[in-house]
Amino acid sequence: MQLKLENPKIFSDIISIISDLVLEVRIKVSNEGLNITAIDPANVAMILFKLPSSAFSQLEIEKEEVLGVSLENLKAVLRRIKSGSVLTLSKHENELKIIIQDKIRREFNLALIDVEGEEKPIPNLDFISKIEMSSVDFLEAIEDCSVVADSCSFISEADKFTIQAKGSLNSFKSEFTDEVNISAEEASSRYSLEYLSKMIKGTKLTDKTVINFGKDYPLKLEFNTSLIELAFILAPRVETED
Repeated sequence: MQLKLENPKIFSDIISIISDLVLEVRIKVSNEGLNITAIDPANVAMILFKLPSSAFSQLEIEKEEVLGVSLENLKAVLRRIKSGSVLTLSKHENELKIIIQDKIRREFNLALIDVEGEEKPIPNLDFISKIEMSSVDFLEAIEDCSVVADSCSFISEADKFTIQAKGSLNSFKSEFTDEVNISAEEASSRYSLEYLSKMIKGTKLTDKTVINFGKDYPLKLEFNTSLIELAFILAPRVETED
């Protein structure tokens, strides 16, 4: 197995984002490319990442490989990437060899690990609301919510999308109409800002964010480009009665 990325910065950025949610992952490599499916330890959030074969300048693989890696260790190595670096990944027995080539050739070898827990299937979700909006506007709305509360609500109508948060004393609301693309029914669902604050780091990857949700329903955030697919699924916060 040997993979080569001529522009590895986006891969490094995505591994850094994912590492905020999970400590270790199984990286699957096939002729179709590289993908990661992982769920956080609290079973609240799922990460879906695909880097297709077209993103690699070299992709040599005899059979599908599953690489168990510590994201802290992988992230630390990928931070050594500079502008103009070329990244090569290969598997040698129980190690992942990482070569960073720029002015000099640097070689790292990371021990592969057994990732605990069973891999859960991707849920089949049927969303009734889909919003496409500026990544910058979405980032700012979530950051504004974090000032006043620890959770926020997404509210959709046929011609309006609202993000709002209410704390014990303070509140915030941001309404979007003409500046977003809305395909939605009336729906409202509440989500943890602790998780959203980590997920919105994906906004730096693309100009547009796609938001999918329903009535007290899981949220799916999509940060896709022509080169990558990155999505997060987040369980809703549902009010419970004592």
